[in-house]
Amino acid sequence: MSDFSVRELPLFPLPDVVLFPQQLLPLHIFESRYRMLLQTVLETDKRFGIVRINPDNGEMAEIGCCAEVLQHQTTEDGRSYIVTLGQQRFRVLNITRETPFRSALVSWMEDEPPQDDIQPLAADVQTALKDVVDLSAKLLGHNTVLPDDLPDLPRELSFWVGGHLGGAVADHQQQLLELTSTGERLQLEFELLDHTRRQLAARTVLKDTFKDLEG
Repeated sequence: MSDFSVRELPLFPLPDVVLFPQQLLPLHIFESRYRMLLQTVLETDKRFGIVRINPDNGEMAEIGCCAEVLQHQTTEDGRSYIVTLGQQRFRVLNITRETPFRSALVSWMEDEPPQDDIQPLAADVQTALKDVVDLSAKLLGHNTVLPDDLPDLPRELSFWVGGHLGGAVADHQQQLLELTSTGERLQLEFELLDHTRRQLAARTVLKDTFKDLEG
């Protein structure tokens, strides 16, 4: 699909939800307008746009991510439970209609080809990610491990990190989605993960110190 292709896309604005490419997102559809949206997309190509709404001011972001319906189940009272998968990102050009649900003309977005070798940066992100998971597991007493199918490719890894991490990363999700440089996205993720890693390491030292004192 061309970077410059434009199409009309039904929109599903959600407070504080940012969808990334290749991320699974389950949704519960119960409002009548979104029931109509779901019915429409199931009759066409099963795609609609997820766009973040700022809960503080109600403003809709200009950049969102296309979601494809993978599974859907409708109850007797008309509510639906669906599982969607993030596809390509898009920029909202203009709203084409507001009722019965919002639709917009959108253009697809892709990352620019990297000018430098960003594999070492991706490796740093993977290391920081593993450290954060290991330290969190130690602090919480949980046996948490990273999935075996963690993406190796820098762009896919940057999207995975953006879509799966909470905490400090979650506050920057919209910013991460909007970046069109894989290197810049990885760099920001590394800084966020490294900051979290340092905080967790300090808390781990404190926990071990108190444990020694109690012992």
